Amino acid sequence: MKVKYSIECVSARPPRRAAKRRGSRTMPDLSKMKKPDVKVVILGDMNVGKTSLLHRYTEKKFKDTISTVGGAFFLKQWGPYNISIWDTAGREQFHGLGSMYCRGAAAVILTYDVTNWQSLAELEERFLSLTDTANHDCIYAIVGNKADLTDLQAQLGATQDGLTEDQGEGDRERTGEPRVPSACPTPPASPVSLSGVSVNKQVSREDAVALYWRILRYKGMEETNSLPADKMCFETSAKTGYNVDPLFETLFDMVLPSIIRKRTEREGSPTVDLDECSGAGKRPRTACC
Repeated sequence: MKVKYSIECVSARPPRRAAKRRGSRTMPDLSKMKKPDVKVVILGDMNVGKTSLLHRYTEKKFKDTISTVGGAFFLKQWGPYNISIWDTAGREQFHGLGSMYCRGAAAVILTYDVTNWQSLAELEERFLSLTDTANHDCIYAIVGNKADLTDLQAQLGATQDGLTEDQGEGDRERTGEPRVPSACPTPPASPVSLSGVSVNKQVSREDAVALYWRILRYKGMEETNSLPADKMCFETSAKTGYNVDPLFETLFDMVLPSIIRKRTEREGSPTVDLDECSGAGKRPRTACC
């Protein structure tokens, strides 16, 4: 069964001061804006491709981007639920904002560059502590981007069935077969990138798995009661689209219990109408003379 969804992009950067215009401008109706049910945050060093991953998933295309300033989020409708995906800046001068963006997060995507060992080390040294403000049951995914630089299958943007993403989607639409996200396939290694330049893969899948277990120990989680590493470690390519959809869709399915629990708690707690309270506390003015 296919899930219908829609995507909205909202920038978290402070707007530039606009020039004064004649006439009055109407403010947006805040009551009509969708409220996110859960938050997913993308963390990682600069130039690992966090923004490109998000654009590949939301816009189904790759485009050159500039370094993110502060942060931005996309609002995605996943069935009846609204999920906000936060794209954060990797530069060190914005490091302090990361803990604010992670506050209350249900899932965190820790992203590194498979051709840059330091980008993996930075996840543990700089970014892991930022997740202390996330939910206690937060889900963590380790994602190695730019797999197209080292792996042949990722260069082709192919699925495990040997079809491209577009071909696979077309066949599934014709047959009516539901799309099942793959676990976490690691494509076969290839020493030549799309540009024909030899690029060495500096981070192996075993390195990412080892980091995942260290994260669980840092969080005080029992390995036996946690999600297995083979489902939480991905290698992706924002350029070709390889493994990008399975990454986000797998996480969205995993955070559904958190959304349902949050809505249940919200419905069970008493609510207060602030308008009625403010109106009841006001006394009618009387004329002084």
